[in-house]
Amino acid sequence: MSLRKPSATTTNGHETAEEKLQQESVAKYEMTEGHFSLVRNFRLADLVTIANGICGSFSIFMSAKYLVSNDEDYLWSALAFPLAGLFFDFLDGKVARWRNESSMIGQELDSLADLISFGVAPALLAFVVGFRTYLDTVVLTGFICCGLARLARFNATVASIPKDAKGKAHYFEGLPIPSSLGLVAILSYWTKQGWIEGKHGIPWGTLTLWGKAGGDGELHVFSIVFGLWAAAMVSKTLRVPKI
Repeated sequence: MSLRKPSATTTNGHETAEEKLQQESVAKYEMTEGHFSLVRNFRLADLVTIANGICGSFSIFMSAKYLVSNDEDYLWSALAFPLAGLFFDFLDGKVARWRNESSMIGQELDSLADLISFGVAPALLAFVVGFRTYLDTVVLTGFICCGLARLARFNATVASIPKDAKGKAHYFEGLPIPSSLGLVAILSYWTKQGWIEGKHGIPWGTLTLWGKAGGDGELHVFSIVFGLWAAAMVSKTLRVPKI
């Protein structure tokens, strides 16, 4: 999750720098006409952000192709694309600062791309490798929604987080959503070892909370890790230093 918002400073009751930026950005899009005016107004950093979203989308489609074909090459591609998305997620912020460009649409693009690459794609990867019980899908849905809420909070509160002289935040409130690549790394290791659905199965097995084994009450033990990860993303008190 790159920091694409400028710090907000108020002088003698005047508008903050962020408010001025928002007004200028809105005016720019309202005053530009034409079918492709949105594309023409994209900044270089916005295009880099979209590349992040492209990586996440390809991961999702590769996961789907693996489910259809059972060809493990597709699974490895699905596991690799979120990592490529992380590269673009780091790069877009650097490009924005290098060119001294920031916009409202860039901020929203960044969050939406992160949700695809580090929320939806990892959750689908977990489903693909074997987290397929009813309760597993409930946990994975919660994981995505917590990532969504975490990104919304970031956009709403980033201006109030302490920053250094360059405008870089000192810390994140809660785990940043790109940290889900840690879970993707675990899934990659399991894939290499054959600990996936259709081979040796998911490590740690399952537990049955109600009903019979294999029913709606069955849950993979490792799903609890996804649930805890989701809770850490929306935590208010957990502060992760920004590197």
